[in-house]
Amino acid sequence: MTTLPRGTAAPSARAVRRRRAVATAGAVSAGLLVLSACDKPTAISTLTVGSSSVSSEATCGGRGEALKASDVTKCLQDKGVKEITVDPDETVRFGVDPKIADKGWTILMNGQPLTDSSTKTYRTIPGSVFFNAQYGAQGDSTLVSVKEGESNATGLWSFRLKKDA
Repeated sequence: MTTLPRGTAAPSARAVRRRRAVATAGAVSAGLLVLSACDKPTAISTLTVGSSSVSSEATCGGRGEALKASDVTKCLQDKGVKEITVDPDETVRFGVDPKIADKGWTILMNGQPLTDSSTKTYRTIPGSVFFNAQYGAQGDSTLVSVKEGESNATGLWSFRLKKDA
């Protein structure tokens, strides 16, 4: 015997599939709506010293639009940047996403250009440079930035290098 009330039929397989399809379509639509509200992440810049690495999305910009000089100055004063300890005898390796390299990039030390613009995705610099007063270093901590763009900055990725005694 069935447990359905008299005069009603059991749901057909077609009705069950239809309900599942509507539920699935609703879930997919909700997921796409949530994803469309998210910002697309910026390209990544990575700093490696020995076996330690830090990576960061853009501290400022990084979305292809030119930054104002005042924005760049403000960004270079940002205190919340990732840090890495550097032994002056080690080599510091800079790696950038190909999207950054295509536009050209420069390494800045305390806001001043340390290198010429490059379109390579990788560069190396001796660690001693970052703590040498001849290059503008002051004390045991140096702010190093990757500036995207040949003439106008379109993005900045900043890191703080701490001297390992």
